Amino acid sequence: MFKKSLLTEDIESLVKTALEEDLKSGDITTRNIIPEGHLCEAEVTAKSSLILSGLDIFKAVFKKLDSDTEFLLEPFHDGDSVTEGSTIIKFRCDGIKILEGERSGLNILQWLSGIATLTRKYVDRAKPVVVLDTRKTTPGLRVFEKYAVSCGGGTNHRFGLYDAVMIKDNHIKSAGSIFRSVEKVREALGNTNKIEVETQNLEEVQEALENKVDIIMLDNMNIDTIHEAVKIIDGRAKIEISGGVTYETLDEISKTGADFVSIGALTHSAPAVDISMNIIDS
Repeated sequence: MFKKSLLTEDIESLVKTALEEDLKSGDITTRNIIPEGHLCEAEVTAKSSLILSGLDIFKAVFKKLDSDTEFLLEPFHDGDSVTEGSTIIKFRCDGIKILEGERSGLNILQWLSGIATLTRKYVDRAKPVVVLDTRKTTPGLRVFEKYAVSCGGGTNHRFGLYDAVMIKDNHIKSAGSIFRSVEKVREALGNTNKIEVETQNLEEVQEALENKVDIIMLDNMNIDTIHEAVKIIDGRAKIEISGGVTYETLDEISKTGADFVSIGALTHSAPAVDISMNIIDS
């Protein structure tokens, strides 16, 4: 399974892109109202309960705009549960820079905290089954979205096509069978990589077992078929449930004896959480 912390260069790249998109030559409203060099304090508040993610990126936005930015209050860290009405962070910098960075900073914080918050909700309902994310992420932003999943208590699956073997339906069709797909991979890679195979019925589950794969994915199976598959596998391979998983079905999935459940909605359908920022001292 893939797990990665955010790198400084990733953060800097996102901040640069966000600010260039929003600012260009500067905020023509703010720069004609607030005098340059006028210090202000701002407070960021959770408008609903949430799991925090992206705070270091938020801070980097304002450090990029004003290297003298001071962070006065930081009671929370990424992964923390924040209740409605709580102050997430309080800081002081050039008033112009506060307003020029407000939207970029909040967009990032609301987006990533939204993913973390949804993930925590799914993780709590799925226990003891481990919740995995997928590659269904926003192009170019995968590292951030997978980071947010980990903040919410989820587990990162493979980051890309290059770091784990997953034999899916189109591979099986192309090779002619699960047997031939697995054989080709082992001929090329030996036994250095774990092999996961996607199955769509009990016959394919049996074939995957006979080929001694490491992980068997039960794809788009109903709950009764999942129970049957778990009995057939009987601990001889790890089991991942995928396809058509909803929050409502997680309660039943948690009782199947499966090891993992993968959920694309964590990253492709998480709503942004409500966070506000206000100048409190000017």
